[in-house]
Parts: sequence; structure tokens; C-alpha cells
Amino acid sequence: MLTTRKIVKANTPKISVIIVTYNVAETLQACLDSIYQQKYPAIEIVVIDGLSTDGTVKILEANTDRIAYWKSEKDAGIYDAMNKGLKHITGDWVYFLGADDVLFADFTQLAYELNANDTIYYGRVMTLGGPTIPVNEYGFAKYGLCHQAMIYPKAVFDKYLFNTRYKISADYALNMELYNSGEFHFEFKDHLVANFNQTGVSSTSVDKVFEKERGGLVRKYFGSKIWLRFLFWRFKKNLKGQKQME
Repeated sequence: MLTTRKIVKANTPKISVIIVTYNVAETLQACLDSIYQQKYPAIEIVVIDGLSTDGTVKILEANTDRIAYWKSEKDAGIYDAMNKGLKHITGDWVYFLGADDVLFADFTQLAYELNANDTIYYGRVMTLGGPTIPVNEYGFAKYGLCHQAMIYPKAVFDKYLFNTRYKISADYALNMELYNSGEFHFEFKDHLVANFNQTGVSSTSVDKVFEKERGGLVRKYFGSKIWLRFLFWRFKKNLKGQKQME
């Protein structure tokens, strides 16, 4: 089979794609293939596996020549594994992709628009409800951003890591801190970069520790005005949920 080799220019910023895996043999190869199909020439893949017992490790072994680094060992959860992955990247930019997600061709378009290392760029991802939309400050505090939409400058992780106290929403918590940090800002680019599979743990479970502390985080990072709006929204949401249960 004839293959083509990507030519990487010396000044092309490298993007490190970190994938955390655990028993994802059914979806991992499609995820990897969607990265291989990108036209952007400077992508490295780092995979941290949580000691899978299905065929995940065999897939990683079969793709070893195209993965910059991978390891299978016990971890303390998703964000512990992400933090581990960050220790092995060599890229200028960092992107986190779920093992059951796939990249679209527009990921390459977004990659070519990365230019400021104090900017966290985000595009759209496809969800069950359709493509995500850009958010204002209140929307950011209220819903956060899907991490599959975001490419971070490595400078973020020279200073910050994910808080592993939050088992499901540590990326949301980190982004809240970054939003008004004064060090980084968020910029939307209108590209549909990935398909977000909403059957994973982040979509089917609740981070109880994060939800308990969420209001305080909104107040800390977004101020009293947005915090009061958030509390009113959450009150209405909870009231609606209670009525549906009656």
C-alpha cells in the first residue's frame, strides 16, 4: 500500500493530543484513525491507559509506531491520567480527546489558526443536541466548555494541573479559574472540530464534590452578579426537577 509522509516545517507548532483510555477497544482505533487523517503535519499522540483488561492494550501495541508515548498502569481516575499524560508531551499546544470521540477535518483548520500562547482557542463539537455554540461570560460560568472543543497553549500546564478532587468536572473547574486569571483568555473559532460521544462518564454521572463547590467557584472567578444569576438559574432547575418527580 502506498503511503505518504507528512512534511513538517521547522516553524510548525506541534500539537500534543492526550487520550485517556480504559477498556475502550470498541472505539479506540476509530479515534486514532481520525487523528491520523488530519492534514495538519505536527501532531503527537500520548495515551495513558488505566490498565485495561479488554483489547485496548493490543490496539495500542498495534499503533506503537504512530503514538509518541503510551503506558498502561493503574491510575486514580481520568484527571490523574491526564496529569500523567502532560508529563510526556513535547508540543507547543495541548488537546484532550476522549477515546470514544473522533476528530473532524476542521480540527486541522483550527490548528492552523493557533498563534498566541496566552490564548485558549475553542471551536464547536457535535453533540446529541447539535453543534455547540460560543458562550458569553455567564454562559461560561453556567455551562463551561466541552474540552474536546479546546486547544490549550502548553503555557497553561507549565503552571496549572487538573484538580483530582473533582473526578468528572476537573476540566470545568480549571477553565473557570483560567477564564478570569488575567494570564489567559478564550477565543472562539468557528470550526466543527470533533464529535463528542455523550455516553462517557462525564455525560452519564455527576461530580458530587464539584457540584457542592460549584456555586463558590462561580462567585470566586466570575463575581457576585453572575453568581446571583447562577444561583437563580440553579434554583429554577432544581424546582423543575422536583416537580417532574412528583
